[in-house]
Amino acid sequence: MFKKSYLQQILFGLTAVLLFASCDKDFNELGTDIVGDDHFLFERYTDASVKAYNQKLGPISSNNLPINPLGFYENPAFGTTQANFVTQVQLDSENPRFNNVDPEEYDLDPTVIDSIILNIPYYSRVTAVENVTVNGVTEVHTTYKLDSIYGPENSKFKLSVYQSNYFLRDLDPSQSLVERQLFYTDMDAEIDNNKIPVLLNDAPLSGNNQDGHENTQFYFDKREHKTSALNTATPPVLVDTRFAPSMRLHLNKTVFTNLLLNAPSGQLVSNAVFKNYFRGLYFKVENGNPGQMAMMNFQGGKITVYYNEDKKKTVDGVVSYEREFKTLSMSMTGNTVSLLNNSNENVDYLTAANSNQEASKLYVKGGQGSIAVIDVFGPDADNNGIADEIEAIKANGWLINEANLTFYIDRGVMSPNQLNKPVEPNRIFLYDLNNRKILIDYTLDNSSNTVNPKLNKSVHGGIIERENVTGGRGTKYKIRITNHVRNLIKNDSTNVRLGLSVTETINNVGFSKLRTANTNTLYAPNMSVLSPVGTVLYGTNIPFNSDPNSDYAKRLKLEIYYTKPD
Repeated sequence: MFKKSYLQQILFGLTAVLLFASCDKDFNELGTDIVGDDHFLFERYTDASVKAYNQKLGPISSNNLPINPLGFYENPAFGTTQANFVTQVQLDSENPRFNNVDPEEYDLDPTVIDSIILNIPYYSRVTAVENVTVNGVTEVHTTYKLDSIYGPENSKFKLSVYQSNYFLRDLDPSQSLVERQLFYTDMDAEIDNNKIPVLLNDAPLSGNNQDGHENTQFYFDKREHKTSALNTATPPVLVDTRFAPSMRLHLNKTVFTNLLLNAPSGQLVSNAVFKNYFRGLYFKVENGNPGQMAMMNFQGGKITVYYNEDKKKTVDGVVSYEREFKTLSMSMTGNTVSLLNNSNENVDYLTAANSNQEASKLYVKGGQGSIAVIDVFGPDADNNGIADEIEAIKANGWLINEANLTFYIDRGVMSPNQLNKPVEPNRIFLYDLNNRKILIDYTLDNSSNTVNPKLNKSVHGGIIERENVTGGRGTKYKIRITNHVRNLIKNDSTNVRLGLSVTETINNVGFSKLRTANTNTLYAPNMSVLSPVGTVLYGTNIPFNSDPNSDYAKRLKLEIYYTKPD
């Protein structure tokens, strides 16, 4: 270890006072978190006891997530995930009225539905804008790149949209209607058995759907949409409208004619009634080989019903009728459930995730996946409530400057095929497993990123580090737990077990309940539930090897930088 002179300590202490504000008032002189990797003024300790384990989760509550996966995703290290989805639907304007009941209100034809369009925007960004001249007319064409898409580009699968007949109630009757009703990832068969078996996205294989992209050969299309319609000018002019990539499906007119125009009295009067009458939409994916998966903002989706009907006018006792073109819109808001199926699961993954032994590899996967469980600082042999290693550090009077858990990615497992590398989680999340709480380092980290909020709290970390700044394969994750360790040493805080999961975003730290508790927990972070990706990390049960490039050198370590008292 590097030995410092007394003069160096004084100089650094003065500099730290001027430049930094300590998170711990008792560590004013040398207790500041140091941002960066310049630790040459500190002692380094890497022999702290760390033991890590795998924990398979099983079915987990997945209702009302902010975003949801749809499609197929294949990761050879874990297996194949199929993601279906069910959602309630609500009228944007309650109690709509149609001129199709009283013959006195229309001339020859009652209300007629022209088309029903389901539109759900994809997450995308603009990569190019150019002027293109077609038949002498200049048009603005925009090129997009889709975000949060997993799997080979334009890989196809069968997409079926059905009317659900499963009521997604708000409150749980088994809890006296005082707690939210939970729905779980493994309910797909139950939802599927309760669908109304009439395909809604039944566009024929002709015209705009001749390639079957709306149903039998669906894929996430990155091209912008273009629609054409006559405007209200005299005479009307055909006007093109372009908009960002989205799932855009034509739905069955007969079904919605019966559902809306022929609705029994009172069924459209309010959304409270409508949600039981029309119990929502069920999105089912099949035949992914390998298929693609997208993170979808279903709540941003709309169902738009285009219809026409007569408007009756009476002028000086003369009755006339004018045909009007109207729209009715519905939103996919209310209760939702993400429905997940795992298949072709990797044998090594299943063996490790279902073992209660200290792990050499940590399999951390989102969805109906797995987490890692971590113990630090070893046992409490004298049963005084404090781990023996912590007692030794306290006795030595160390001032903790920085503490990190470093997780190296097992690239041999994650990237065996350079041509088909699985998507790696951009971030992992460390939390108090015993109490399902965030760590104090999360709370005290006020760093933010206005361009990409998913990079908030970057000092606490957990963000993937890659081969180079422009991308490449991941190499490791580092999570700073300086204040957590300080509290263990200085404040005799409880040395809780730590949980590690993937996370879609660090900004949401809620927890979802498992259908069945395991030996370690009944909960997992809900931002891991909606993420389909996973990673394999080096664990702690690795035999000693002095080779600096060995697996032992990449084992999970707790690195502590400290100052000794003089």
